[in-house]
Amino acid sequence: MVFTLHKSTLVENPSKIVITGSKSESNRLLLLQALYPELEIQNVSNSDDSEVMQKALASTSNLIDVSHAGTAMRFLTAFFATQEGREITITGSARMKERPIQVLVEALNTLGADISYLQTEGCPPLKINGKALSKDKVSLKANVSSQYISALLLIAPKLKNGLQLTLEGEITSVPYINMTLNLLNQIGVKTTFENNIITVSPLVKLNQQQQVLTVESDWSSVSYFYSIVALSPVGTEITLSYYKKDSLQGDSVLANIYKDFGVETTFGGNSIALLKQSECQLESIDCELQNAPDIAQTIAVTCFGLGIGCYLTGLHTLKIKETDRLVALKTELEKLGAQVDITNDSLVLKSSTQINANVSIATYHDHRMAMAFAPLALKTDLQIEDAMVVSKSYPKFWDDLKTIGFKISK
Repeated sequence: MVFTLHKSTLVENPSKIVITGSKSESNRLLLLQALYPELEIQNVSNSDDSEVMQKALASTSNLIDVSHAGTAMRFLTAFFATQEGREITITGSARMKERPIQVLVEALNTLGADISYLQTEGCPPLKINGKALSKDKVSLKANVSSQYISALLLIAPKLKNGLQLTLEGEITSVPYINMTLNLLNQIGVKTTFENNIITVSPLVKLNQQQQVLTVESDWSSVSYFYSIVALSPVGTEITLSYYKKDSLQGDSVLANIYKDFGVETTFGGNSIALLKQSECQLESIDCELQNAPDIAQTIAVTCFGLGIGCYLTGLHTLKIKETDRLVALKTELEKLGAQVDITNDSLVLKSSTQINANVSIATYHDHRMAMAFAPLALKTDLQIEDAMVVSKSYPKFWDDLKTIGFKISK
């Protein structure tokens, strides 16, 4: 479905926007809840990915289809590897069957799992014969996707002797690893993370004090509102909930990054207020995003909308997402008149003031492509193809944009 976004102006004093719980936190806690059924989770994400996790964990079928949900594929592979007596085939979309999972499969098999490939070596679909994992030590290259690491850490407290995970080299996405460890700590699991070695102690059962956890709202989703405020006149303010200053989410670095765009963040209670305090005075910005790659698309589009350049680095994991996000960003920004260069882990956008009107943005089955480009409707008319792809992480996105003044037609 194609949505047309007509050039818009925000309404004055828009209503507070309530954003669903973090997909990253929700999916970790849903897996822990499957291992420890006494755990209660509040403010669970209503994203497609979290619904896929919930349905798969509740399913009694021997065929699990995660569609485009990469986090679910990785986490569920680890989970089903530990489920003694269950034989599972786990598969997904055509794109999912191209996405690598060999690093995780090899690590699990080293621990004693029985996982094999049904089609392409190193990619889903997988055949998993669940069993008790007998070993407690494994090593991984430290620059792999943090989801592989988190998948192993999440099942670790249910292993007889816990887990000692050694990471070799420079670690990618430390905040996501720390998020996983923090959530484990909150349910009573003892962990250490020193000198690239992570240890997780076994935990048989939760105690009474650690049985209810509330998921913070998603910082990746709030990035689009940072972009909207940055592209709006000075004095524009939007309030969103539920957020906290001491967030576990790496994307909370948005509060610092968007100061360069003139956006100030004020924390109050469980909400944040975003205020366009001043115009951006920079000709270009540099951002190292190894710990927060999911906000790269948003930042690049913000810079283009403001007519400034950017140099974004640490983006090597974007090539194995729902699409090759670096190639997709370059292609779609160039339609709008941008000049973009990319490498395997970086993007350079040259400053320009021209924005082509009535461009149709392809989204490549990628929710973040749709949402990252939407704020440009504050500058020009444009179309968003396959607009409902946003349901993967933020089903109410278009409704929330209409609430604050965006003019959208189907």
